[in-house]
Amino acid sequence: MGETTTIRIDSEIKNRLDNFKNFEEESYQKVIVRLIKISENEESLSKEEINQIEESLEDIKKGRVLSLKEAEEKWGI
Repeated sequence: MGETTTIRIDSEIKNRLDNFKNFEEESYQKVIVRLIKISENEESLSKEEINQIEESLEDIKKGRVLSLKEAEEKWGI
């Protein structure tokens, strides 16, 4: 890894970055790198897809999930 530096960001931006974390302990470096890769990708996700992913991550964080068995029973798979 290269040289490191410190940056200043508004607390609102920090809170928004928190929402992009895949898990609580994920570093901001990893979050920012992932966001940069997404922005550089020609086939990046639509705003709707990003919103759906964010909603899903929020569901996971709040425990609103089903086990595979529960899902199979619920939808008769």
